[in-house]
Amino acid sequence: MFFASRPQDDKLTRFARRGVRVFIVGGILSAAAALLFAKNFGAAMAYSLSITMMCWFFIDGGINALASWIYRHDPEYRAGAAKWPAWPWTVAVILGGTIVGHSLGVALGNLATGYNVPGLLDSDYRRALGLLAVALLPGIATTYFFYSRHRLATTEARAQTAQRQAAENQLRLLESQLEPHMLFNTLANLRVLIGIDPPRAQLMLDRLIAFLRATLVASREIRHPLSSEFARIADYLALMKIRMGDRLQTQLQLPPELADWPVPPLLLQPLVENAIKHGLEPHVDGGRLHVSAERRGAHLVLQVRDTGAGLSAGAASPRGTRFGLQQVRERLHTLHGAAATLDLEPAADAEGGTLATIRIPLTPP
Repeated sequence: MFFASRPQDDKLTRFARRGVRVFIVGGILSAAAALLFAKNFGAAMAYSLSITMMCWFFIDGGINALASWIYRHDPEYRAGAAKWPAWPWTVAVILGGTIVGHSLGVALGNLATGYNVPGLLDSDYRRALGLLAVALLPGIATTYFFYSRHRLATTEARAQTAQRQAAENQLRLLESQLEPHMLFNTLANLRVLIGIDPPRAQLMLDRLIAFLRATLVASREIRHPLSSEFARIADYLALMKIRMGDRLQTQLQLPPELADWPVPPLLLQPLVENAIKHGLEPHVDGGRLHVSAERRGAHLVLQVRDTGAGLSAGAASPRGTRFGLQQVRERLHTLHGAAATLDLEPAADAEGGTLATIRIPLTPP
């Protein structure tokens, strides 16, 4: 970017990098011109590089200073609506920077070579206009180059912002569809329990109220820490344990180093709900539910394992076409595209049951 549009940016570092680029390109062009047209290569290089660097310094520095001044005094510019000083101001800076830079560049060239070449301010107006016209061309070309790069970067940034906002809106839509689905299933469980054990139904209702309050807070965010996701799962399992009693045995395993990793709210909820409803509840003896998180290479791996009826008993479709599983897949695709996956398969040990596995790339979202 040709100038700093945000005060927190390292302006001096970026300014110096641009200076190095201008010095390299200017040195190459100066050397080529000196070899072709100049009799004294060293003197031509001294004047050409001095003028080039001085003009760049005052033009680039002037636009940076102008942008900083506008940033401090113009709320619209500070809010990001404007990204480049108005062209009349920019042209004035280019013209002034060229006059001052050319004059100082000639003075430096004289100092380096011992010659006494007149600068713009020491020449008659015809020669001064000719020198100014020649000196303005590279200044205008360089400014337009950086301006075009800036416009391209701004367009790309706006496109990325629009894509991110669209993804967030899609996530909120999917979450709004998922929350009633989870609530209806829980209320259906509560209705059954009211008829057979009213005291336990009352306890389950109290747990449900607390669970829904915590879930409502979490659902207002696009992402929350993985520890919060596990806390919601623990609340839900406590709710289900009131209904199933000893038939439901649970285990949650979250390594401390993954506790703060951001994930979408209610990401594991449909998998846990699916495991209980279609795996453990149809099983006469119930079973064990194990929810875990671990890092495998460049992926975060989340698993929900039950020892229930299993896929072969119709507990779930291997393709995961049920509502909750489809929602999880769509949310993962919205956030990570094809890099994130959800697989549902039979558990590969003697206990049987089903294993649901989510793989998410371990790159900051």
